[in-house]
Amino acid sequence: MAKLIMSLDGSIIREIPLDKERVTIGRKPTNDVQIENLAVSGEHARVVTILNDSFLEDLGSTNGTLVNGAPVKKHILQSNDLIEIGKYKLKFIAEGPAPQAAAPAAEDMEKTMVLRPGASVARPATPPPVAAPPPAAPAAQPAAAAAQTVAAIQVISGPGAGKELEITKNLTTLGKPGVQVAVITKRPQGYFIAHVEGAKFPIVNGATLEAQARQLNDHDVIEIAGVKMEFFYKTR
Repeated sequence: MAKLIMSLDGSIIREIPLDKERVTIGRKPTNDVQIENLAVSGEHARVVTILNDSFLEDLGSTNGTLVNGAPVKKHILQSNDLIEIGKYKLKFIAEGPAPQAAAPAAEDMEKTMVLRPGASVARPATPPPVAAPPPAAPAAQPAAAAAQTVAAIQVISGPGAGKELEITKNLTTLGKPGVQVAVITKRPQGYFIAHVEGAKFPIVNGATLEAQARQLNDHDVIEIAGVKMEFFYKTR
């Protein structure tokens, strides 16, 4: 089970198991993790855990939320990430016997996905065995020649029908806060959708989403908060 280790000035205060889908953090006593400090907003942040993935979201706090020293609004937590809220620090420890040190960071995953389409035009690294100067290289192939595939969402019902959104981040939130919210995560295996908030679960191709994340396929139709949208891949 994943957990947060809270500390103040280097001293550990408590361990917080992420044993439910949503753990809220803030100054109000109604939060799962109450921090009585004026630098902390009443409802400051929350951690949503779906299967083995945990997401941190700042709830519009006054002083912001930092992860590893950088301000964030939404962030996919990796083991040993350090969350800072006011003067308090919460270290995220992922579930499992040990963190996977070799696992790429979110930014590295994005670079790998971007570079993959152009792999076919790479030149061999070893020089030709002939001692003579190598022949003139053929005309360079422009980078634009390798089409890049990206995922996107297009709204197909409601006032925003026709609006298109490219999914360029590792974490994309869809829906209406307080009503129904889902998240699309970008993983090495593809794109997955999971329920985050709301009494009703999103619908994919006419079937209600289950508790576990579901992988999205080209032209899947998603319905969230009464709005239908199509997930698809396109080239640019």
